[in-house]
Amino acid sequence: MLSNVYELAPAKLNLTLRVLPKRADGFHNIESIFQKIRLCDELTVTRSASAGCSLQVHGMELPAENTVQKAFSLFAEVAEIREGIAVDLVKHIPSGAGMGGGSSDAAALLRALNSLFSVNVPQKVLVEIAEKIGSDVPFFLYGDCAIVSGRGEIVRPIEGRRDLYFVVICPDVHSSTKEAYGLVDEWNMNNTVSKVEWPSLDELEGIYKKPADKWVFANSFTQPLISRYPEIHEALAAITDVGADFADMTGSGSTVFGVFETKQKAQDAYNRLASCFKRCYLCDAF
Repeated sequence: MLSNVYELAPAKLNLTLRVLPKRADGFHNIESIFQKIRLCDELTVTRSASAGCSLQVHGMELPAENTVQKAFSLFAEVAEIREGIAVDLVKHIPSGAGMGGGSSDAAALLRALNSLFSVNVPQKVLVEIAEKIGSDVPFFLYGDCAIVSGRGEIVRPIEGRRDLYFVVICPDVHSSTKEAYGLVDEWNMNNTVSKVEWPSLDELEGIYKKPADKWVFANSFTQPLISRYPEIHEALAAITDVGADFADMTGSGSTVFGVFETKQKAQDAYNRLASCFKRCYLCDAF
């Protein structure tokens, strides 16, 4: 019987992200490619004599209601777990950055609980639990890259590339998801002639396999967010200027990233940018 389990919770980048018009229920459908990168939170999950989930976090403060606590509650109910756990969470993924840190932490905990208690909850049920935690959580239960649609719950894994390297900058800007979607809706209302020719969902995988400098990807959030926050525009311009093969913002911001097809190019770019931006990371694909 295991007494503790260690799990990595990788960040994700949205290599492309199309936000479709608001649905009748107030949510938005998306069309995206999610790519895991090697910037990871770390979870150590230990059996506890006390009931519930005690959580110790290093690197930032989490609200009392968070994805980790919610993941434990839902899993314990489904798997009929009566024991408690202690979670030691080391945060490396910045909060509110559009890289799915909280979602990845929740998925990592679900995996850890399945191992720790040897309950063998099927993948299908884990995904159902993940959907109740948050829109991005299901993706993190799959492989390293996927085409994601619906609210985020429709995940089609694809073979991830191993020849991509990423430089990531997190500007000192926090835009809530709610604010970002509001800005997109306002932007679309006021800019009825779109300059973006979006590829279809069926075309995304084929484009992903092309050289990154041939990608015709975009992010619906980028223009509305950089019009509000010049710091995002500054970071995006800086990554472009150091020769990224492709660059954009991820998620609803504020993180921007550059894609490089050689490790040396990525390293050179990082060396130039790290002295200018406090939160700058060099990552390969997870």
